[in-house]
Amino acid sequence: MSQLGLRFDVQPSKYEEPEPLADQDVRHYVSQLAWNKAWDVARATKNGWILGADTAGDLDGLALNKPLDRADAERMLRLQEGRNIAIHTGVCLMNAGSSKWFGFVETSVIRMRPLTDTERLAYLESGQWAGKAGAYGVQDNDPIVTTISGTWSNVVGLPVESLLKLFQQVC
Repeated sequence: MSQLGLRFDVQPSKYEEPEPLADQDVRHYVSQLAWNKAWDVARATKNGWILGADTAGDLDGLALNKPLDRADAERMLRLQEGRNIAIHTGVCLMNAGSSKWFGFVETSVIRMRPLTDTERLAYLESGQWAGKAGAYGVQDNDPIVTTISGTWSNVVGLPVESLLKLFQQVC
């Protein structure tokens, strides 16, 4: 957002993210998380626009959120190798003074290449998977995934292009 010339303050939400339900639509899940994060910050803020966002991978309806630990990260990586994964980011822009809000879910599709055992072990040992939906981060400049459709910024976790359009419409 700084690269777009936008001024902002960071106020992390204290909202505890629940794990997705087994049969929960991943698009709905990230949308709910984004709204709940924005609402949590908006309740403690007198005015201004609050941005909440959350990203998860979607592997044939299975939500790939942030891994719980190294073993979970390895499970997620193995599930995704050689497959296409939909990356959904829920975005909520909420006005703290009025509780008026606007939201959307953006989807990109990526393909994770198969990893060798050595590559997988090195990646897991690096700890780069921690805190990242699907146990990887394209922003780490690791060529594990290729974007097939959608935007790179959405795969990182904030669809900047669409967010800028929303700002222009409502702010």
